[in-house]
Amino acid sequence: MNGQEHKKNKGMVVCRQKLRQLRRERGLSLTELAVRAGISTSYLSEVEHGRKSPSLSVLHRIAAALNLEPASLLQESGTVSRITPGERVRLLRTERKLTLAALAEQAGITPSYLSEIERGRANPALPTLLSLAAALDVSLTQLWGPLAGLGQRLRQVREEQGLSQAELALRARVSAGLVGQVERGEVQPSLDTVEALAAVLGVSPCFLIQEEDPSVLYSRLSPCVRQLLEEPRVQTVLERLCTCSQEELRFILEFIDLYKSHHKGPTTEKELP
Repeated sequence: MNGQEHKKNKGMVVCRQKLRQLRRERGLSLTELAVRAGISTSYLSEVEHGRKSPSLSVLHRIAAALNLEPASLLQESGTVSRITPGERVRLLRTERKLTLAALAEQAGITPSYLSEIERGRANPALPTLLSLAAALDVSLTQLWGPLAGLGQRLRQVREEQGLSQAELALRARVSAGLVGQVERGEVQPSLDTVEALAAVLGVSPCFLIQEEDPSVLYSRLSPCVRQLLEEPRVQTVLERLCTCSQEELRFILEFIDLYKSHHKGPTTEKELP
């Protein structure tokens, strides 16, 4: 067996393993997924058992029924499909109702080069990134950095609408486990997932991925809270939080929620230790 055949066979093994796993995570039977994908139940069963190799068009239909990118069915375990910087550029451009030509002109690049960036086929230099960020009126971090606030924003909107993680996942046709991982910042979702979650919540995808300027957040705090943050003991606590792992931070947040649920009522500064 040559290298190409080995890669192909390995890819199909990953495909059928991931297909079965993702179908079960979404609580779908073979028949339900087959109906959504427009194929027969028996054919889907053959694919999952490795007795049939789906064509590219069928793979696209199955991925669409699972709300996934087709390539994600062929990814090795442990790899994560996530929204790319180029996709962020396209989302922000569309949100602002800018054409490729209009944004390219503002950023001082050609429309074809901008198209390559949005498709993930080109890695722009720092001056180009800065020009794009300025043209879209966003920070460079929001355009090209980690989406640190996505999970928190998703949780905030979900809770405001009174939805559980399971309810949101069911409506968006993703797994409840994935919603939980996104909210905890453990994974970065794909563009398809962001769009599906945003559609259910009635917000734009850009709203979920936007990163807030810390100075803007600080300016919205009340004077007494800003004064409290300037106290040495509070800063010491914040410094220690910066060194916490995800598990430690999760434990602290859960402890705070537990404490607040058993000690209801306003807490004043005098009550702080």
